Amino acid sequence: MAHLNETARSEELAAWLATAPGRYLLAWEQQRVDGIVADVFGFHALQLGLPMLDALRTNRMPHRWCASDELWPLPSRTSTWRAESAAMPPAQPNGDPPPPRVLLHCDFDALPFPNHCLDLVVMPHTLEFARDAHRTLREVERVLVPEGRAVIFGFNPASLWGLRQRLPRCEPFLPSSGEFIGYWRLRDWLRLLSFEVEGGRFGCYAPPLTAPRWLERFGWMDRLGDRWWPVLGAVYSIVVVKRVRGMRLVGLARDTRRRAVAGPAVVTNRQPHEHPRLRVERAETLEEEA
Repeated sequence: MAHLNETARSEELAAWLATAPGRYLLAWEQQRVDGIVADVFGFHALQLGLPMLDALRTNRMPHRWCASDELWPLPSRTSTWRAESAAMPPAQPNGDPPPPRVLLHCDFDALPFPNHCLDLVVMPHTLEFARDAHRTLREVERVLVPEGRAVIFGFNPASLWGLRQRLPRCEPFLPSSGEFIGYWRLRDWLRLLSFEVEGGRFGCYAPPLTAPRWLERFGWMDRLGDRWWPVLGAVYSIVVVKRVRGMRLVGLARDTRRRAVAGPAVVTNRQPHEHPRLRVERAETLEEEA
């Protein structure tokens, strides 16, 4: 029964991403994640969920995976919403087709990776559609190396899209099966897991409209949103770093205070290596012999 419920949620999300607002959101997230992961270095990177968003295409790590569970169906290259999302990997410089992406099937709350082995984890709307968001976050914290980075995308409940979702007499604008997490609430969760927020940003400031031409007409709101209403974007991104605080050996404590140095003493009429008392006794002996 739970599997059927998860399948229905994945189909609902896939259908919503095929709409004009879904493509509008994917375009912003693709541009945003391309700039974030391009300068993250290491050896192993992982994307959790949303395979129609190629979150690791600009990253240069030698080992990159895209994991999917029952919530996210595997997209085909011939599907309509896959082609319209503009999330295909770029072609190679020599004109060859893009390399095939590696997909893993696993549960997000039980990742098949050892402790401290991944340098980067990208979670596009993973927590909102996960079976247990807290356990998923703990798993990500477990597999990340110290100073490893995680990138999280989520819908902003405190936005025009979130307000439209909560109107009682209107149909849901966003997928109704998702449990949306507020930006500040998520920051509190990350702080409890020893994550340090490195940066955050909001996007998609256009009103909740379904027609593509109307979304294009309100494109000026994206240009002014970061300045005039920065926390009202429909989607947010958070970049966090895993901090590990431990002991640091400082060595033995040493007394660095300067000690007083005695000045040289001047001794006259003294043979080398002769004690003054011996010299006095020798003088008394000479007087008795005289």
